[in-house]
Amino acid sequence: VLFATSAKAARWPAKWRGQQVRQFAQHPKMSAAASEEAAIGEPSDVSSFQAQSSFIKTMTERGFLHSCTNIEELDKQMQAGVVTAYLGFDATASSLHVGSLLQIMILRHLQQSGHKPIVLLGGGTTKVGDPTGKDASRKMLSDDEIGANIQGIKQAFDKFITFGDGTTDATLVNNDDWLSGVKYLAFLRDYGTMFTINRMLNFESVKLRLERENPLTLLEFNYMILQAYDFLELFRRFKCTLQLGGSDQWGNMVNGVELCRRADQAQVFAMTAPLITTSDGKKMGKSEGGAIWLNADMLSPFEYWQFWRNTNDLDVIRFLKLFTELPLVDINEMAKLEGAALNDVKKVLADEATRMLHGAQVLESIHQTAAALFAGKGGSLDDLPKIELSPQEAAEGVGILDLYLKLGFAKSKSECRKLIEGGGAKLNDEKISDVNLVIRSTDLSDPIKLSMGKKKHGLVVLA
Repeated sequence: VLFATSAKAARWPAKWRGQQVRQFAQHPKMSAAASEEAAIGEPSDVSSFQAQSSFIKTMTERGFLHSCTNIEELDKQMQAGVVTAYLGFDATASSLHVGSLLQIMILRHLQQSGHKPIVLLGGGTTKVGDPTGKDASRKMLSDDEIGANIQGIKQAFDKFITFGDGTTDATLVNNDDWLSGVKYLAFLRDYGTMFTINRMLNFESVKLRLERENPLTLLEFNYMILQAYDFLELFRRFKCTLQLGGSDQWGNMVNGVELCRRADQAQVFAMTAPLITTSDGKKMGKSEGGAIWLNADMLSPFEYWQFWRNTNDLDVIRFLKLFTELPLVDINEMAKLEGAALNDVKKVLADEATRMLHGAQVLESIHQTAAALFAGKGGSLDDLPKIELSPQEAAEGVGILDLYLKLGFAKSKSECRKLIEGGGAKLNDEKISDVNLVIRSTDLSDPIKLSMGKKKHGLVVLA
């Protein structure tokens, strides 16, 4: 074990060093403690579990359930009374994107099943940065940036869950309220003995970073400890006994279960949902044009609707179960449809998902825009993403590459140039052949429509 941490070992191939670490963790003298920890962290077999509680039934039937600690006991407690559960969201951007929608839907189902949700905003943990799934450290944000992001991401939750003082009303808290006041030495004395480096080194978020020989800072290594401490604080403050999250968070979540048991002899639970990818293996929440944001000021309702309308045939039924509240009996009927009939199913998905986030009032104009854009029917294009040029900008002229960048249709001028040269860019439905084209005031007597491929369209107007 000492040899594995020596200077000589540091020059060994990564796979050898990893083997030494695993052997240390599995040393016979450590077997009693390790087996105790393993029992706590071992997920229940959820594949054949017959849930009796409304919430776990919903999680199972609609495809939300990936793993859970002691699911039998959790099921009993959820039948017996109100269970308080939390989900955490770090403030890394000013809006959540559709990748977080799965977790928000879980909170919605939790509340509808008669239980109490806690939305935990990571004002404190965002200062550290979650290393899960990352090859490099996250960008460090200032306190002001984190505060602004928190104000932005709050907007989405009111659309899906009810906040208030009632028994099952949701509560919103910020972990900076307790983490900012933690005294380092006291924290280490109180809780440092309840975590083992052996076990933490075996968490996927740590192993993957080390196996790829990418640096993992001490700051990031502490993230899992702070996440575990969040669970303990929420248990003490709100009697919260269930942490919800994505399957990539399993190790961190089990750490919290174990800390609550060791510190307060509390029986608490962890439940994860699968990480959602599309049928072609892409991460949910991203598109070719960037993130699919939930806030309307970062992505228009029409673009949000169009994202769902463009769902792959192989994903549409699964997404109806996860991202709408349509009855399963209706979804199962739609699952029998094939070919062109699936286009109508995609419209149902787009309508339902957009209605839940932006309200039913936006659908009529979205449908009119879609008809004008794709079906060649008369109608308004007002719901398309739009950029306004000031009179001064228009007088001086703006290059076509810059306009596409402003619309967010490309990430760089070189990418945009390639798309134009490949014939994929259009101005008012006519192909653009000149990458140096400049749009001036004389071109803007009426709005002009810019298109990139078949699915991205936007307007340029004079302010």
